[in-house]
Amino acid sequence: MLVESRKKVQLGFFVGILGFFFPLFGCSGDEAQNNKPPNVLLILVDDLRPAIGAYGDGVANTPNIDKLASNGFRFEQAYSNQAVCAPSRFNLLLGSRSTSSGIYGFGQNFRDYYPDAVTLPQYFKQHGYHTESMGKVFHIGHNTYADEGSWSVPHHKELVIEYVDPESKKGGFTREEALFSNQPARGLPRGLAWESPDVADDAYADGRVAERAVERLRDLKSQPNQPFFLAVGFARPHLPFSVPKKYWDLYDEDTLPLPGRTVRPAGAPPYAVKYGTEIDQYIPIPTDVTEEPFPDSLTRKLIHGYYAGVSYVDAQIGKVLDELTASGLDEHTIVVFWGDHGYMLGEMGMWTKHVNYELANRIPLIISAPGVGKPGTHTTQLTETVDIYPTLVELAGLPAPQVSQPLDGLSLLPVLKNPETHIRDHAYHCFPRGGRLGRAIRTDRYRLVEWQKIGDTTEDVQYELYDYQSGPMEVKNIAEEQPEVRKALQAILAQHPAPMPSRPQSARRE
Repeated sequence: MLVESRKKVQLGFFVGILGFFFPLFGCSGDEAQNNKPPNVLLILVDDLRPAIGAYGDGVANTPNIDKLASNGFRFEQAYSNQAVCAPSRFNLLLGSRSTSSGIYGFGQNFRDYYPDAVTLPQYFKQHGYHTESMGKVFHIGHNTYADEGSWSVPHHKELVIEYVDPESKKGGFTREEALFSNQPARGLPRGLAWESPDVADDAYADGRVAERAVERLRDLKSQPNQPFFLAVGFARPHLPFSVPKKYWDLYDEDTLPLPGRTVRPAGAPPYAVKYGTEIDQYIPIPTDVTEEPFPDSLTRKLIHGYYAGVSYVDAQIGKVLDELTASGLDEHTIVVFWGDHGYMLGEMGMWTKHVNYELANRIPLIISAPGVGKPGTHTTQLTETVDIYPTLVELAGLPAPQVSQPLDGLSLLPVLKNPETHIRDHAYHCFPRGGRLGRAIRTDRYRLVEWQKIGDTTEDVQYELYDYQSGPMEVKNIAEEQPEVRKALQAILAQHPAPMPSRPQSARRE
C-alpha cells in the first residue's frame, strides 16, 4: 500500500499534539523544565555520496562525521529528490519535490512561482528563531540566487570554485568561476580539475566557513533565550578538487580502488546515461568525453582528489561540532547532516551526477536530536530529502505548516524513536534528460524509471527496471524480462501526482 505525504490533516493534528507535549521527548531534563525550543544546526555538503567510514566506505578518512554518526541516527537508504545542486536544495528548503514545484534546473528562482512560499528556515524565523546561513546553502550561480526572506541576517556567501595556485588558472578567470558568480562564461578558459598546495585550511572557502560558524556559535551562546537555526554549507568535495596538501596525503593514490564496472547498463535508453557534462569543464579532462573510460592514472587522480575533498570537509565539520560541544549547545541542538545528492566516480563510465541511477541519488543523512532515539542507531527505512522539513518542524514542536508551496515529505520522528518503524515503501526522485522526464521510485530491492517525452504524450513511455540485490550499480535493464515487477511498480508510480511542467527561466539579475 502506498504510504504518501499528502495526509496533512493527520500530520497537522500530530504535530500540534507534539508541540504541546514537546518537552517530554525533545529536551533533556533541565531544559525540559525551562521549556526552551531546541536550536537547529543544519550542515549541508555538496556532491557528497556516502563516502564515509560510518557508511561502510573502507577508503574514506572521516573521523568527525563518523563521530557524529556514533552520537546520532544514520539513515542508510536516504535519497535526493533530484541529482543536481539547485533543485536538490529547493527540495530541502521548500519541502517540495521537483515534480511538484516544476523547478528542475538552474535559473528558476522559486519566488517567481511561489512568492509567498515559506522555506524551512523562514518557518522557524516566523516562530521566533534567529535564522542564519553561510557557505553553500541555496545554490548561488547559473542565474540562481539565495533567498533573503529565509534569514534574519543577510546570507554570508563564500566561493564554490576556487584556486590558490595561480598556475591552476593560467588563463585568468575561468568559466566555472563565472557561472558560480552569475557572470557570463562564454569564451572563458577551463581551470584545473584539482590542486594540492601546502596551505592552511582557511586558504579555501570551507575553512573560512567553519571559522565563521565557530564564531557565530560563540555569539549565539551568549543569547541563551534566543533559539537559532544555523545553516552551514560546505562546497567540497565539489569540483575542482582544490584542498590543502595534507588531505591528499591521507591517501595512497596507487592503492585507491578503480570502478568495478565502466560500461552503461545493458538495455538502458541512450538518453538515460551521460558522459561529460560538468567533468569536462576542467583540465585535463577531454572536451569530448565519451563512454570510453578515462585512463587509470587519470581516474585514480580524480578519485584521490574526491576523497581528499571528503576528508577536508570532514575536518571543517569537526571544528563546528567541537565548538557546539565545547559551548554546551549540543545538549539542546538538533543537528542534521545532509548531502545534496550522490556522485559517480567513473562507475559505468560516468562522472558526477545528473542521472536517475543509484550512485547519483543515494545520500548521507544523519540526525542527532537530544532526547530522541538511541545514539549510534541506524535504519534502512527509505527516506527522501523532502522528509527533513516536516521532521525538523515536528522535532521542534512547531505547528504543522500551512504554506503555499507543496509539502511532500513525511516526518521521520517515528523512525528516530524506533528504527524498525515503516513509514514509506519507496523513495521518489526524478531527472529530465534528452527532452524527456524520468520519474523514478526506489524500493528496498528495485528502481523503476519511467521516461516520458516532455510536452508529447503520443510517444510511447519507456521504462528502466533494475534489481539491486547484487550491488549498487545498474547492470541490466530488466523491464521487459520482469513484466510483473514492472507493472507492480508502475502502479505505485501512477499514484503520484502528474509532474508539473518545467517553470520558465527567471529573468537575469544585474
